[in-house]
Amino acid sequence: MVRKALENLKPYVPGKPVEEVERELGITNIDKLASNENLWGISPKVAAAIKEAVDKVNYYPDGGAFRLKEKIAAKYGVIPDNIILGNGSDELVMFLAMALIDPGDEAVMPVPSFPRYEPVVTMMNGIAREIPLKEHRLDLKTMAEAVNEKTRLVYLCNPNNPTGTYITKGELEEFLERVPEKVVVVLDEAYFEFARLFNDYPDGLNYFKKRPNTVVLRTFSKAYGLAGLRVGYGFAPENLAKAINSLRPPFNVNFLAQMAAVAALDDEEYVREVVKNTDEGKKFLYQELIRMGLSYIPSAANFLMIKTGKPSALVFRELLKRGVIVRSGDIFGMDDWIRVTVGTPAQNARFLNELKAVLEIL
Repeated sequence: MVRKALENLKPYVPGKPVEEVERELGITNIDKLASNENLWGISPKVAAAIKEAVDKVNYYPDGGAFRLKEKIAAKYGVIPDNIILGNGSDELVMFLAMALIDPGDEAVMPVPSFPRYEPVVTMMNGIAREIPLKEHRLDLKTMAEAVNEKTRLVYLCNPNNPTGTYITKGELEEFLERVPEKVVVVLDEAYFEFARLFNDYPDGLNYFKKRPNTVVLRTFSKAYGLAGLRVGYGFAPENLAKAINSLRPPFNVNFLAQMAAVAALDDEEYVREVVKNTDEGKKFLYQELIRMGLSYIPSAANFLMIKTGKPSALVFRELLKRGVIVRSGDIFGMDDWIRVTVGTPAQNARFLNELKAVLEIL
């Protein structure tokens, strides 16, 4: 009854929600540091916009999200017809596979990376060519070598999730020179706002404007703090954007999400403050982890991969018992690592104290 391509698909398992931990363990005062959310909350302008919009949710939203597209287009110097919107950027990852992959077509992607790339290609009866990281970084040389006449799509997560490492301008330019222009290269920049602090981090929009088949994906879920409302956006060539607009479900970005995203774009000062606070928190974690004798991967995002030297599932479980939710590295094939979101000063301090306690008993 079920399509053969779906038989072995594994559902995406997100970071444990606070409510689930409360139910399972009967504890409160939980800090969720598992899903790379903005732990500083939303902009006051966003809160006001949601409050104003809530009385209108009895109406369907604008299916074309005209106002939001106009806002994004004006901010980034593109036309609205280049903009694609999704119920989170992960939906756009799926739409791209739906629009581009025929049975037998191939897509090249790094691993470990964002875990939705492979399933959406497999779902379309495509072949996912997964290229292992090299020293925790995307192995662009091997990825370029994996591109062949069947390749339709390349996914590049930059910065990469879960490692936080990034491709430099020079590395990306060399890669794009090696990949035929007919192949669509997707620059997944969910953590763009954090990564642009680095001078050699490439702004994908510059390449979108120069290379015909380049797609850039971004999100309001991270720096803007709208993870619970699900708004992803991207920039695509007009013909591809038109195809995605044709296959997407109607009203895939709800009314409150649209209004919140518009307001979020009006408060860049707030985003700068979030990025600054996150950078300071990351530096604090670096310092304290060194004191603890633990290694980590320097990150261009709002999270860190930390090598504990202990089985990640055990560390995860013990931290959970203490009310701190992190991401276990075993799901990424990194069995003695954990991934932690950079939080507020209080959350960062609590995490470190609980981690010390856990490592002492394991």
